[in-house]
Order: sequence, then structure tokens, then C-alpha cells
Amino acid sequence: MRITEIGAGTIGVSWTVVLAAAGHDVVVTDPRPDLAEVVDAGVRRFGSADLLERVVCEPDPARAVAGADVVQEQGPERLEVKQDIWATAAAHAPAGALLLSSTSGILPTDVAARLDDDAAARLLVAHPFNPPHVLPLVELVAGKRTTRDNVTRAAEFLRSVGKDPVEIHKEVYGFVGNRLQSALFREAVSLVRDGVVSPAELDRVVTGALGPRWATGGPFLSLHLGGGDGGLRHLLEHLGPGMARRWADLGDPTLDPDTVEAISTATEDAYGPSREALTSARDRAETSVLAARSQMEES
Repeated sequence: MRITEIGAGTIGVSWTVVLAAAGHDVVVTDPRPDLAEVVDAGVRRFGSADLLERVVCEPDPARAVAGADVVQEQGPERLEVKQDIWATAAAHAPAGALLLSSTSGILPTDVAARLDDDAAARLLVAHPFNPPHVLPLVELVAGKRTTRDNVTRAAEFLRSVGKDPVEIHKEVYGFVGNRLQSALFREAVSLVRDGVVSPAELDRVVTGALGPRWATGGPFLSLHLGGGDGGLRHLLEHLGPGMARRWADLGDPTLDPDTVEAISTATEDAYGPSREALTSARDRAETSVLAARSQMEES
């Protein structure tokens, strides 16, 4: 299968590694002048040099999508830019190509607004979580003109390259994962801003309790198990009133300049300005967690 990756940022290169490792031929397109160097370095960093044998760089997007079975887009998170990208891609890709956008929050109906019905029927969001070469989840979101058979095709394709597609049944900005992440981060900002806890201390609360719990069960299953023999129903009957009181007391911070400066400085003081070593350590840790969870599920 031939897949074209539009965009050679972190997500695009990470996807390139996933797809090449699965045995596909990958064409990467991006207007940046250092395209070949960026792709070469990224594939070596996230995967192995052997994968480069299946990867070709093509700066011209029209030529890049010609002959593609699947086109994946990782362009800037601006609606007009994505619409321009897809107008070109849909005009030059084969008529049956699957069209997938990695947008983290823009609705697929809006992305496809300028496309004809045939192209819009094949376009949907396939939103991965960073980094795609480590994390398996991909949110699938159909637009109003996306056909059911193309949702099925997308899910089958993603499973074939080792991903775990979860279909989101209704278009909402930010989909599900980022909405959950935003809700937790909003309260985290409020707690740090109000002096309740530091960024590093808050991270320890998550990695030492919530993170391991949710890695194996998620919020609903975790609370269902926490309710004992009565499950979630019993827990909500007894602890629900206190939970509702906390909901009413949750913070509602704004990301004004002073808040951004305060939380950014505190985070940099805790972890330092360099992210490369931290990123590598994160990838190794997440890979270990996923491997342990897989082993647990198999047993």
C-alpha cells in the first residue's frame, strides 16, 4: 500500500515510522526546504535507518498524492490551511483514496466543506496522540458527508498498522481525548495558580495515582471497581454528593499573560528548558506501560 503523509512535523514523521514499519511505502510532502534532512533524522530517531528504504520525500503535494491509497494530513491547526491542503490533495489523489486528517480538534465537516461529495465521503479525522509511534489510540471522527464504509475502511487500515481506533459518534470540538486533557489541565492550572501545589508536585499526584489507575481501567471502570460489590451505582449513591460539591468548587482560570508566565516559569524551574532527554524518557516509560498492559490483557 502507498501512503502519503502531508506534513513533516513531529506527528507526520512519527506516522511515517509507524507506516514504514508496517511494510508500506510512504511519500512525505512538506514545503519546508529541509524536508529530506528532517525526515531522515526523524525516522532514525523514532525508528531505524532501515525504514528509510520505504520512504520518499516529494515537496510537490500534487505529485506526492498521485497513486496514494491513503492520504494523511498533519498540517497547521488552521481551518483555512487545512481546506487548501485538502483541495489540492483531493484533486490529485486517486478517486478511491482514503483521506485522513490528524487534526486535534477541528471538525471534519468543516475541513471537507470545500470538497465535492465524492471526496467528502472519503474524508474523516484520524486523530492520533503524540507520539503516534508509541501510543496506539486514534480517534476516528466522521463528518456529515463521510460514508459508513469509509469509516470502516479507516478503522481496518489503522488496525492493520497496530493502532486502536475508537470511533467518536458525534462531532465536538477537541473530540474526546483533548477535552478530557483540557478539563484536567484547567484544574491543574487553577491549583498551581492558587498556590495549592507546584507543577512538579501535581505531576507526582497524577503519575503516582491517577496515571497508573487510568492506564489500566479508565475513569468509569476505576470508579466502578471502587464501588465494591455495588459498583459505580453504589459509589455514586454514597460519594456522589461530595463529588458534585467538588464540581461546583472547581477552578475556572484564564490563560492571561500573568498566569502563562507563572505556570511556565514554575514548570521550567522544575524540569529545565531542554525537552530532548525528557521526551526520550517519556517514550521509554510509555512503551513499558503499554507493554505491561498488553501482557496483563493476554494473561
